[in-house]
Amino acid sequence: MSIILIADSGATKCEWCLVEKGKTRKITTQGISPYFLSPEQILALLNKELLPKLKNAKITEVHFYGTGLSNPDNLAIIKKVLKKTFPGAKTEVQTDLLAAARALCGKGKGIACILGTGSNSCYYNGRKIVKNSPGIGYILGDEGSGAYLGKKVVQYYLYNTFDEDLSARFEKRFQTSGIDILEQVYKHPLANRYLASFAIFLAENRGHYMIENIIEDGLNDFYFTHLYKYRESWTLPIHFIGSIAFGFRDVLKELCNTYELELGKVLKAPMQGLIEYHR
Repeated sequence: MSIILIADSGATKCEWCLVEKGKTRKITTQGISPYFLSPEQILALLNKELLPKLKNAKITEVHFYGTGLSNPDNLAIIKKVLKKTFPGAKTEVQTDLLAAARALCGKGKGIACILGTGSNSCYYNGRKIVKNSPGIGYILGDEGSGAYLGKKVVQYYLYNTFDEDLSARFEKRFQTSGIDILEQVYKHPLANRYLASFAIFLAENRGHYMIENIIEDGLNDFYFTHLYKYRESWTLPIHFIGSIAFGFRDVLKELCNTYELELGKVLKAPMQGLIEYHR
């Protein structure tokens, strides 16, 4: 009998799901990224935060999807640690983009897009990723992401583009100043996450024309820069996953209608789709 363990990991949080006899049990641990943790630290984290909650379940398969795993060295590190933690299990380690593709498309063809803190996309042929519009990070790219939209919010505030009402709402919501913002962006680590934290302002102030402009322009940049590059976009459904995609799915639908594209699934997170895929 198969007892499957699936992981969907970012840098800050990792969601695990144990699938046994048709039932599922979810566990959350710290995020696992080889960019931030050594192999020894990852092993210690699994021993402390995961294994006690598995209650000696005899895992037969581990499917780990995570951030930073397009780097082969990082992928090898995770695979080695998992082999040591689950010596008898069949182990698969893949990127978060393949997690999105499998969760959204299953065994079918489609365009799979991630719109969360960062952004990414691919053409998936039902088995593997065939094309990937390159992700060049939040400073140069990440169109349509939380960091991209949050950066627009900050720009509108710092350039005094917001009207008085929106500026007052911004100051009340974030209790910060221009000096603090610049300090956080240019002198502290993880500026992408910091910028993405301002995207909530867009969700909380829907209906104001400036807010709607930022959302529509930011998501349109993703369509134009990435989806236009896949000729398959015109014949296959375009699926989305991530907090930004889920929160602004009405705008995604409008843009698909404008460009005469077929909108597929829009999910907040991949786990449920991965459970169905691996069952």
